[in-house]
Amino acid sequence: MVIVKGVKIVKFAYADPPYHGRGKIDYGRYHIEAHLWDNKETHLILQEKMFDEFPDGWAMSCNPRDLHWIVRYPDETRICAWVKTFAQIRGVSVQYFWEPVLLFRGRYIKKRKPMVLDWMACAANQKRGLKGSKPDKFNDWVLQLLGFEYGDDLIDIFPGTNSMQTAVAKYSDSRHTQHDTPRE
Repeated sequence: MVIVKGVKIVKFAYADPPYHGRGKIDYGRYHIEAHLWDNKETHLILQEKMFDEFPDGWAMSCNPRDLHWIVRYPDETRICAWVKTFAQIRGVSVQYFWEPVLLFRGRYIKKRKPMVLDWMACAANQKRGLKGSKPDKFNDWVLQLLGFEYGDDLIDIFPGTNSMQTAVAKYSDSRHTQHDTPRE
């Protein structure tokens, strides 16, 4: 956290890496090192890096089937849920219609209104951008989970379609109009 003119500016991160075991299959044609995400240790190293470089807070999307091993800091990580109201039907008997979002810290906002829930529901993107790209409502929710405010910094570690940076810009623009004069 940095204080500029009496305002606390924080640095957050969001990561949406390829699901474990899906790096080469889903993203190999886009990135030469996509196969690295087929290794569990790469996901754990990412969390270690975010823990060190983003102590103010971070969020990370992951696969529900990986929760038993992927939560690196169980006492400090909250598991939030993106419930998909529409998603691709898979060849399994119980469908996956949710995605965990690991939440580490974030800005504490006392008596926050409106409240931010640890789950949200919206449809997944269909045939829009890269596989796994997130809808606008999801990105807005992640910013709310982190307590993102005008002037904060958010690093999208896997920018893909740049939808998170678009959400940050939109969120910052809407907040900027509420703060026409700089806070001092």
